[in-house]
Amino acid sequence: MKSLPVLDLAVIAVYLISMILVGFYFSRKNRNSDQFTKAAGSIPGWAIGLSIYATFLSSNTFLGVPGKAFGSNWNNFVFSLAMPLAAWIASRYFVPFYRRTGEVSAYTHLEKRFGPWARTYAVVCFLLTQLARMGSIFFGIALSLQALTGYSMQSIMLVVGSCIIIYTVLGGIEAVIWTEVVQAIVKTLGAFLILYLIVRNIPGGAAKIIEIGQADHKFSLGSLSPNLRESTFWVVLFYGFFINLNNFGIDQNYVQRYHTATNSRQASRSLWICVFCYVPVSLLFFIIGSSLYAYYQVNPQLIESVKQQVAMERLPLQSSAATIRATMDGLLPADYGDKIMPHFMVNEIPTGLVGLIISAIMSAAMSTISSGMNSSATVFSIDIYKRYIDPQMNEKQLMKLLYITTAVFGIMGMATGILMIGIKSILDIWWQLSGIFSGGMLGLFLLGMISRKTGNAEALTATCMGVLVILWMTLSAALPEDLNFLRNMLHSNMIVVIGTLTIFLSGLVLTSFKRGRATI
Repeated sequence: MKSLPVLDLAVIAVYLISMILVGFYFSRKNRNSDQFTKAAGSIPGWAIGLSIYATFLSSNTFLGVPGKAFGSNWNNFVFSLAMPLAAWIASRYFVPFYRRTGEVSAYTHLEKRFGPWARTYAVVCFLLTQLARMGSIFFGIALSLQALTGYSMQSIMLVVGSCIIIYTVLGGIEAVIWTEVVQAIVKTLGAFLILYLIVRNIPGGAAKIIEIGQADHKFSLGSLSPNLRESTFWVVLFYGFFINLNNFGIDQNYVQRYHTATNSRQASRSLWICVFCYVPVSLLFFIIGSSLYAYYQVNPQLIESVKQQVAMERLPLQSSAATIRATMDGLLPADYGDKIMPHFMVNEIPTGLVGLIISAIMSAAMSTISSGMNSSATVFSIDIYKRYIDPQMNEKQLMKLLYITTAVFGIMGMATGILMIGIKSILDIWWQLSGIFSGGMLGLFLLGMISRKTGNAEALTATCMGVLVILWMTLSAALPEDLNFLRNMLHSNMIVVIGTLTIFLSGLVLTSFKRGRATI
């Protein structure tokens, strides 16, 4: 195991200390909850856009996307192609709606529309989604740093997580946004630097990468067949549209940022800045994955150490050399894709530059986790504690609660990341969990916004139907062989699509049925 030189460790330390100092700087402004959660509506649209872009560009992107491109192709890039349509809908309808309500929580209006149950349901789904997101990000950064330093993944999560908790608790949403502006620049430059180093080290350069990629079909966007059982172009497109609409339209991480803008126009502008930045940069990470594939095809001897690491992780400690060799021979590129980027960084990137790239990956993790902590604390404090436990709490008590819950959700995110140790693909597990937890929220929001005639009873019935469908699609894979006919045959990415449509369409049908009975 190769450890980091002192210069690289110094670069990482300087970056972490700088982020903590940012938190101390902005802590002077946090005199009330409005400043802590909305920055008093003082942030320009371009900064919010870069902040949202930084949240999208997580360590899952840094490690998971190149890993998927290395192991398969560019099928998952279709997710990014679905962003512009989702952003258009959100900027046209959702952003003006939230700005008019003035409510910092994205879920307060659900209670006014359908009752307390709707608000609570959406909050629970959001908080579970955030824990899954933060956990997968913590796992991704620990996976990378473990390969570079040899420290345990648990220790890495504790150190990085503590730094994130400090600057997020101290600085509030304003510190989150401005640190993410810096992180957006750092991580983008880091991605270009990685690609440059890969291309420079391949004989034949870009031409050789294209030649190998075309020969092994690495640039495919997926099958265009109408097959919803596999990860085709259409499955990822549908998934991408619904998840991106969920993010831009109802995710507290983004809705809270709309309230930090100086006006509605700046808030809508921030979405398009995010889209124009993220789509080409996400393509850059797929190019990095395909370039790494070409690099290891040209240097096949280098892949042996990666395979050995994966094989030993899967086998008991005292396994024989023959067993390890047999396991290594059975591995496919998809089995060790997430290990490739850390391996390349350890062995091929010069001293000093490793520290910069690690800082870029850390910034990708920190931006997503810090925004998740702040938004989770806001939702819990406003939608649960203040709503059900202490409605009469004063400003000082609310600020204390926001500080405490921000730290608590950071700790819970670390714990979730530790529980994820050993998973096969960061990107796969995050996509699956986000689809399950967010599948019901979007359908309920759309029903409330589009169908003005839908009442509490119809919405509750439709939501119960949607939750049952989501549970069936998620859990039916564990059914025994003799119950095969009851299994969900669709791809797991379709859970959010089917769950959303079930709630929305069944709500419309129930509303229409109610109106029909009323006219008889």
